[in-house]
Amino acid sequence: MKVQAAIIGAGPAGLMLGHLLRAEGIDCVVLERQTGDYVLSRIRAGVLEQVTVGLMERLGLDARMKAEGLPHDGFNLADGERLIHIDIKALTGTEVMVYGQTELTRDLMEASAGRGLEVIYEAADVALHDIESDAPFVTYRKGGTQHRIDARIIVGCDGFHGPSRQAIPASAGQGYERVYPFGWLGILADVPPCNHELIYANHERGFALASMRSHTRSRYYIDVPLTEKVEDWSDERIWDELAMRLGPDAAAHIVRGPSIEKSIAPLRSFVFEPMRHGSLLLCGDAAHIVPPTGAKGLNLAASDVYYAAEALIGLFRAGDGDAVPAYSGKALSRVWKSERFSWSLTKLMHRFPGHGPFERRMQVAELDYIATSEAAQRSIAENYVGLPV
Repeated sequence: MKVQAAIIGAGPAGLMLGHLLRAEGIDCVVLERQTGDYVLSRIRAGVLEQVTVGLMERLGLDARMKAEGLPHDGFNLADGERLIHIDIKALTGTEVMVYGQTELTRDLMEASAGRGLEVIYEAADVALHDIESDAPFVTYRKGGTQHRIDARIIVGCDGFHGPSRQAIPASAGQGYERVYPFGWLGILADVPPCNHELIYANHERGFALASMRSHTRSRYYIDVPLTEKVEDWSDERIWDELAMRLGPDAAAHIVRGPSIEKSIAPLRSFVFEPMRHGSLLLCGDAAHIVPPTGAKGLNLAASDVYYAAEALIGLFRAGDGDAVPAYSGKALSRVWKSERFSWSLTKLMHRFPGHGPFERRMQVAELDYIATSEAAQRSIAENYVGLPV
């Protein structure tokens, strides 16, 4: 098989990029190691910035998102009994959309055939070759047979552990990483949310987040030491802990119910640069990871896709030889700003092991400043809704 672009990974980033390229008549194929059902089974984020909403609108795939998604004008920071409301609509003139990543991925998957986007699932042993040349190729195995795809450009949308970033020589890039000393224990339940907006809580017992996927499905998190095991946390124990950490007002409106999913996700900040090496571009988790604080993961992948599509359309439609080399610098400028926001919000809302009274007083002072300063709230709101691309 010969295509203009081979995309590795059929998560939302890979599928979105494939749709954008096919909409411009660019020949591409998407390879995915897992089955489609497995991809849809992964529970991920649900707060969409305008860049992500805008790309779905551009592709004409926004109907279900607009019908079922929940537009949010603000969110809350809680510290003990204090609730600080950040009115993002009033401060920025825009809003975010609560719509599960699983549903967005489903919309992209179901529209693939109609746009002529070929997605090859269960592609095992994917390997990248000759990425420093203008004629790279990808090999993979499916059904016991070895296959080869020749391309002009390869785009790695295959996550933190995928083969794309590993194909870049160690001497050609650098990773920057911060691993956090806790993970997020999440519970998903078919119960109405305790608040119509998200609540990020800093409590003496630890961090908590109240969020939702719909009016009838809620997603809650608490931070726990990395030594904790999910099987040691019964539903009742999680609900009790959430009620304490979220504060009395939120606790009074928590509706308890059986979990339909529980998991512990470790937190890290990671950036690999450059995000381009030869004929290989990296998008999303293949190039960077952010803590879930602030909901930047999917949205940062979407902005990568925006820049990657811009670069490939420039190359294949306008013959712009500078478009692909410019990709990494454009993407990284936004990546580092989003990393900064997630890192700072994580520091503000979590109690870190080893931190003492001084660090706690700094958190209180920062929250006091946010509570009384429109400028501080505006800065948070601008970053939360997403910086422009």
